[in-house]
Amino acid sequence: MASDEDQFRLVSPAINHEGKLPRKYTDEGQGAKKNLSPPLEWYNVPEGTRSLALVVEDIDAPDPSEPIVPWTCWVVVNIPPTLKGLPEGFSRKEGEAGGEYGCIKEGNNDHKVPGWRGPKLPSHGHRFQFRLFALDEDLKLGNKVTKEKLLEAIEGHVLGEAVLTTKF
Repeated sequence: MASDEDQFRLVSPAINHEGKLPRKYTDEGQGAKKNLSPPLEWYNVPEGTRSLALVVEDIDAPDPSEPIVPWTCWVVVNIPPTLKGLPEGFSRKEGEAGGEYGCIKEGNNDHKVPGWRGPKLPSHGHRFQFRLFALDEDLKLGNKVTKEKLLEAIEGHVLGEAVLTTKF
């Protein structure tokens, strides 16, 4: 049996697992940096991985007509498996980063714009789930990437999934 250290893991130097999302990564209150994406690091990418994809959601978002409907904050696809993470503030700067970062594409969040959108909540205590998928193929999702298109495209191609959960 593999130890925790051998498992595909997603972490952030700014966020402890089940810890609080620091205010600077939100869109709320003093200290907020207005849509500054948090730094992420991953370890033990499964063998055979050709690309990585990330989905970040508020999994406690209320909907007036439904009890809970996850709210998508960030979608990132075509992350090269040779990268070891995304730096703080990466969102909306993938073109400037160049190198291996140049092939990364950000999809639309539930605000209907590409990139990270820090939370601004009607109430606190929401959980935010960062899900990183290791895939056995590169994705070709067209110009408008959404969480729904991503999740449909990766069916049958997921080699591993790493999850980081935080609260705000």
